[in-house]
Amino acid sequence: MTAARNPDAAVRLTAAGALYGVLTLVVFWWAARGGVQQLGTWESALASVGRLTGLVSSVLLLAQVVLMARLPVLERAFGQDRLAAVHRVVGFTSFDLMLAHLVLITWGYAAGDLTRTPATFWELVTEYPGMLLALAGTVCLVLAVVTSVKAARRAIRYESWHLLHLYAYLGVGLALPHQLWTGTDFRSSTAVTVAWWAAWGATVGAVLVWRVGVPVRRNMRHRLRVSHVVREGDGVHSVHLTGRALDRLAVDAGQFFGWRFLDRAGWTRGNPYSLSAAPDGRGLRITVKESGDNSARVAELRAGTRVVFEGPYGRLTGRARTRSKVVLIGAGVGIAPLRALAEGLAYAPGEVVVLHRFTGQPLFDAEFDELVRTRGLRLVRLPGRRRASGSWLGAGTPDVDDVAALRVLVPDLVDRDVYVCGPSGWTATVRRCAENAGAPADRVHVENFGW
Repeated sequence: MTAARNPDAAVRLTAAGALYGVLTLVVFWWAARGGVQQLGTWESALASVGRLTGLVSSVLLLAQVVLMARLPVLERAFGQDRLAAVHRVVGFTSFDLMLAHLVLITWGYAAGDLTRTPATFWELVTEYPGMLLALAGTVCLVLAVVTSVKAARRAIRYESWHLLHLYAYLGVGLALPHQLWTGTDFRSSTAVTVAWWAAWGATVGAVLVWRVGVPVRRNMRHRLRVSHVVREGDGVHSVHLTGRALDRLAVDAGQFFGWRFLDRAGWTRGNPYSLSAAPDGRGLRITVKESGDNSARVAELRAGTRVVFEGPYGRLTGRARTRSKVVLIGAGVGIAPLRALAEGLAYAPGEVVVLHRFTGQPLFDAEFDELVRTRGLRLVRLPGRRRASGSWLGAGTPDVDDVAALRVLVPDLVDRDVYVCGPSGWTATVRRCAENAGAPADRVHVENFGW
């Protein structure tokens, strides 16, 4: 179990080191071309700092694309939640630096005269090669960034956000070429020029291979179709899928896919749904809660419907496991991947504990009871709505402190890996509670559902 963990930690360290190394290199290139000396006067300082922000922004723009290009080595090492969090920080930072580059470089070309800046901006856009494309790319990036702000994300449907967010790829593709064509730092030497083109080409290649090529090949091989749909509870349905050569589909219990069902409106917009049963090489099962246009139509799917998928993704699997003992803590439909883990993990009786928090009808109740009977799973049901906004427990549980309750429910928590899945606010509360109860942070593995 620890053998997989150490390479993943090494990949995370290497990825961070590579990013910082490239950033250090571009700062060195900027300094070597007189960037520091040009800070002596107002006009030249504006242009020099503008060049530096442009260089750093370019690196981060490429980095954020690579982070979400679905590279298996990064997926396995980070997991989707952590990759998305890093992608968000890198994305907003690169966007801020890009805007700073746009303002500073234009102001510098206007000789530090703010009143001349609008006219200078127009000249740059209309007369310099690639600048019109860069402006169009900036508009696309603004659209992607604005819709990624939390308030905006809450105000629009997931399907619409997903479609709009794809404009970020177009934005990066349009924004960077002007630097490769006209930027003095990018053309300062043959080696530097080759390095920049290679970085840009490798990024495009990663997207084409892992976001396009691999999904196409997997769909042609497996040809998934809907077998049948089962109602699990109010607004919750399980979709059973069949296909060809599913024993060759490398997927682990706890992972999720991006799904498109091809018989209805919205098929162009994928939705992420986790497996709710361990893959057995013969079929797959996902469980979906109605929360948007696409998920609301799942109940209407007919047998034989073609399915297009991307994945598998996610690190909420046995790969993250470092101990023989495990506790699985899930809320609502977040119990789905944990249900798959409870079936798919290897364990002795008593080694796996499930804490199932739910309102209304609990999901997979009979299936969990069967695992209790046949595998020695220990199941603790935590019914009722959250008893307070800062608590992860249900109103049907004893009125004791959250940390004390967790220690009572799982006395040997410090000797276990902790897997958590549910709404983001709730999972953050569980993580904090588990760490306060003594669970080491690197043994708490979290995946959020929703968006």
